[in-house]
Amino acid sequence: MSQYDFDLFVIGAGSGGVRAACIAASHGASVGICEYSRVGGTCVIRGCVPKKLLSYAAHFAEEFEDAAGYGWTVTDAKFDWPSLIKAKDREIDRLNRVYLDLLEDSGVELFEARGRFLDPHHIQLGDRTVSAERILVAAGGRPWKPDIPGADLAITSDQAFQLEALPERIVMVGGGYIACEFAGIFNGLGSEVTQVYRGPAVLRGFDEDVRTALGREMAVKGIEFRFNTQITAITPVAGAYEVGLDNGEVREADQIMFATGRVPNTAGMCLPDAGVELRADGSIPVDDYSQTNQAHIFAVGDITNRLNLTPVAIHEGQAFADTQFGARPREVDHQFVPSAVFTQPQVGTVGYSEAAARLHYGKLDVYRSEFRPMKHTLGGRPEKTMMKLVVERAGQRVVGLHVVGLDAPEIVQGFAVAVKSGLTKQQFDATIGIHPTAAEELVTMRSPVPG
Repeated sequence: MSQYDFDLFVIGAGSGGVRAACIAASHGASVGICEYSRVGGTCVIRGCVPKKLLSYAAHFAEEFEDAAGYGWTVTDAKFDWPSLIKAKDREIDRLNRVYLDLLEDSGVELFEARGRFLDPHHIQLGDRTVSAERILVAAGGRPWKPDIPGADLAITSDQAFQLEALPERIVMVGGGYIACEFAGIFNGLGSEVTQVYRGPAVLRGFDEDVRTALGREMAVKGIEFRFNTQITAITPVAGAYEVGLDNGEVREADQIMFATGRVPNTAGMCLPDAGVELRADGSIPVDDYSQTNQAHIFAVGDITNRLNLTPVAIHEGQAFADTQFGARPREVDHQFVPSAVFTQPQVGTVGYSEAAARLHYGKLDVYRSEFRPMKHTLGGRPEKTMMKLVVERAGQRVVGLHVVGLDAPEIVQGFAVAVKSGLTKQQFDATIGIHPTAAEELVTMRSPVPG
């Protein structure tokens, strides 16, 4: 009989933790898991799923406008924020139930409590203590706010999904994917949006052509940018707020939202009491098998700050469970992972940016195309799509693929298989496109751009 209560205990019931728990249980392990919030984690409860639902809603304003070009007359179209939030909540409740059922059907015992280490093998769960032979930390991350006067008056993405009313004016602070996505959502639903970012262009770390194309289209849609600017203070005034900027400007808004980054959710977990090393930013360093410096303690997902994407956390969780309990040891390959930004227009990308590819491969052939998608020809919308291929010159392998425009994530998901498989530009060229589609542009670009 084991000296421990569980073969595996998982701290955090988000996507990565739930996958690891269920797979480990399917391999015959006794598994417990704890979660102090709702099962499903950031992505399902307060992240990518509700965000995409709101993004869908925000697109309708343009659809109604464009309908006239296709012979439709749309009258009396009205938007109701509370109705959208109620519908979103019903879907999140359904998904939460799906995750609960996954754990129950897998025989995983759920503890609705915050977990903290007492020692390397014991975890405190409220007024109960459990022990485990192996422990997996999968507690994700949380939003971070800058330390400025009045910061507590602003919301983050956690609260954005539960606002009682749509703000007439909102200041969005940040230039990353969360800031840009919510700026597009609020703008599309009718808010006046000012986006303040300390950098020179949105989406730092993405390909420069992606950054340029997206910033241009967001501005055309009415989002007012303040680049190379930082917020200095927030002050309440007569039912609204004054937002001070370091350029001397003062903006008045009904809501301020910080989307200034996320930090690993390790605070209060007492990981040092288990001998687990932490980085300065609070993240947990792990090896290629998600193992910490303690041989029996592992970590997956955003808390490791490797590649903070939900599908990556799920993949890491399954690889961990298969390695430790399924006798199928395998590492997680974090190269050529596709990602999407559900802005308006959307972004899809896989592989290296042009700048990163030049550092990694040296000489490149770069193919780029900008065009007005067919859907907008009758609707009259000026929005353009940008597509780009980054090809390493010596072997002609496609090492980067970037799309800004309609259905970009859906397009890139399929092409990601080709990029991950190491296909060459010649193999792209040999593939016949589907006409008329936007995606066919990626197999018909023939002339590299100069330079």
